[in-house]
This record gives sequence, C-alpha cells and structure tokens, in this order.
Amino acid sequence: MKGLVIKNTGSWYTVLTDDGRHVESKIKGNFRLRDIRSTNPIAVGDRVQIEPNPEGTAFITEIEERKNYLVRRASNLSKQSHILAANVDQAMLIVTVNYPITTTVFIDRFLAAAEAYNIPVKLVFNKIDRFRDADKEAMEKLITLYTSIGYPCSRLCAKNGDGMDNLRTELKDKITLLSGHSGVGKSTIINNLVPGMELKTGHISEYHNKGMHTTTFSEMIPLPEGGYLIDTPGIKGFGTFDMEDAEISHYFREIFSCSSQCRFNNCTHRHEPDCAVLEAVRQETISPSRYKSYLSVLKDREENKYREEY
Repeated sequence: MKGLVIKNTGSWYTVLTDDGRHVESKIKGNFRLRDIRSTNPIAVGDRVQIEPNPEGTAFITEIEERKNYLVRRASNLSKQSHILAANVDQAMLIVTVNYPITTTVFIDRFLAAAEAYNIPVKLVFNKIDRFRDADKEAMEKLITLYTSIGYPCSRLCAKNGDGMDNLRTELKDKITLLSGHSGVGKSTIINNLVPGMELKTGHISEYHNKGMHTTTFSEMIPLPEGGYLIDTPGIKGFGTFDMEDAEISHYFREIFSCSSQCRFNNCTHRHEPDCAVLEAVRQETISPSRYKSYLSVLKDREENKYREEY
C-alpha cells in the first residue's frame, strides 16, 4: 500500500494512503535510508510503501526516490542531518526586518541550502504594519537586492490580511515549505490561510527581540484552494556541513555567475589576484552583505562547526 507522509511526531509518521485513509506508521526495524546520515530517515513529503498491522497501524517498508529535500544540521550538533521536508515545489521564507530581526546571513544560508537541493524560493516580508520608516527603508533595500539576484519577494501583513490573496494564488496546487525564524508569523499566516487550524501563535521576547518556538514537528497542511503547506519548526540557523568548499560559491547565484571571469578556475574569491568576484564586491555590483554571507559559510566549513544563531 502506498501513501504520502503528512506528519512526523517523533517515531510516528502519519501516512495519507492513496485511497484516502490516515494510518499511523513506524519505520520497520531494518529500514534505513541509504547514503543519508539523518536523524529522521523519513520526512514529511515522502512517498512511501507501508504494510498494515492488525492493530490498525502500519510499518513503513520502502521510500520512493525523492525529487528534492531540504536539510539542516541536527539539533544535537552531531554530524548528522535533519531532513525538514521532501518533494516540495517551492519554499517560502518568511522574513521580518524587525520583531524579530531576520539577518541577511540567515536569509543567504537558507537560499544557499535551497539552491543546493534545487528548491525555488520566494521571500515573504511579513509584519509590514509594524515597520517604522527606517524598517521600511531597510525592507525595500532587501527587496531590491534579492529581486535583482532572481528571488521573488512580496510584502505581507498576515495580521490584517494585506497581501494574503496574492499569497493564496502563489500557493495554489503546490507543495510549499513554509519556513523562517520563530516569531515571524508563520502560525498567523497558516491560521489565515486555513480556517479552523487555530495554531498556537508565539510571542516575541522583548528583551532579545526573538521569537519563541511554537512548532515542534513538521506537518503537511492541506489548503482549501488545493496544495499543501509544510510547516516546519522555527529555524535558528543552517549548517552547511554537507557542502564542499568548492561548491559553496555555486549556491550564491551572482558569485557563481561572476566567477567565470576569475583568472583561476579554483578561485576562492578571498585573496587571489585578478578575482572578478572581489572586484565586483569593491564595485558593489555584488552586494557586500551577500559576500559576507559567503565568507561566513566558508569559515564554518574550515572550522568544522555549525553556528546556532544568526
């Protein structure tokens, strides 16, 4: 029997079978996903084969090949990954320039991870009703930057509904990973999109200006207009533990495009002579903030570490 994994609550997975039933399932004892060291070998969005039990539950015995997936470093800081979701059509990163602050380093790490796993990303700037003039100016600069690189951006106020109609259109009939820091308004967005969900919304710590976690496990939420949202736990940071140094520049679009003009094929874009990327940063045709993010990823690789917070 085949089905779709729509929820993960630790060791149990809710599988929506092809004939429309919800079956609570566990991984069969000898089942392991090949070639991926992961704390969760099955992820929300996976297509699986299950064997029902007399008790009404089932064992997951097989996983179909994924078209893509998105990972982060496991929270236990081991060298394992945690798969956030599989087989998604797009990701939407919810960004707030304040309440709480989403840094460009965090945005760029998310974008690089999505590039690595071939997932299109849109940036959604939420809480626009709360922004003062300086916040609005900062937001418009970010929107100009990311649209120039090729990442679509939109403005949203989930609290009063401004921009929600456009968002519904972009989500229709697609499987969308919804991500962002805790406190950026993901639960409010979902409650607005799916009447009756009543997800718990978190509060912002006024002292730290950071969100408090409200989502514990990933879940696929069916949308009234068609398609699914995959709600993920609030993400504090992305590790790049499975990227090779030489690959990292490939996931920064404008750096990769410019690198063909460097003198050396293996240019790291840090100190080499006739580096087209360094010259572009000096001329600001490549954003200094993007270059800083690129360097931070390289630094983490060299120090073999994963930063918790950005």
